[in-house]
Amino acid sequence: MNLEIFSSKNRSVSLRNSSAPVTSRLQAICWVSAVAILLAGSVGLVSIPAIEGQEKRSSDPWTAAQAVPPADLAGELGDKNERPPTIIYVGFRTLFAGGHIPGATFHGSASTEQGLSDLKKWADGLPRTASVVIYCGCCPFDKCPNIRPAFIALNKMGFKKLRVLVLPTNFATDWGDKGYPIQKGT
Repeated sequence: MNLEIFSSKNRSVSLRNSSAPVTSRLQAICWVSAVAILLAGSVGLVSIPAIEGQEKRSSDPWTAAQAVPPADLAGELGDKNERPPTIIYVGFRTLFAGGHIPGATFHGSASTEQGLSDLKKWADGLPRTASVVIYCGCCPFDKCPNIRPAFIALNKMGFKKLRVLVLPTNFATDWGDKGYPIQKGT
């Protein structure tokens, strides 16, 4: 029997002249394959977030406790016994006009110097103990150009109850498609 193993550089190693029986060679190949599969599988498990919607990268400026999933915020907004948080949209005006969380306000895109300045100017009038939730949803959360600058700015201003709405994909998918309330217009 002629067995060949091909490496990544297309060089082959022949097992034809080996003195080991064919079954031993096949067992060795199976063991190597099994170890490779286990290693590949463990890499995949490590990269899966524990709870979808609560992804936190090591570079995120907020804690896990400051990250709020959409279902939790929708629940807060539906609770008539609780005062709703101040909700601030920090993304782009056109997306805000197309649909946003009811009661949310827009004070500029936090990815621009002017937008960040407008946000800080507006927020200066809020009590630092106010419950504040910021969100964007323009794109995948880990690539959002608005959410991190807004959080950092408001956090530096001393807001004690500042949270971030985690929209992993975007606002339409993670809020609108779930049936949570939407308000259109500015």
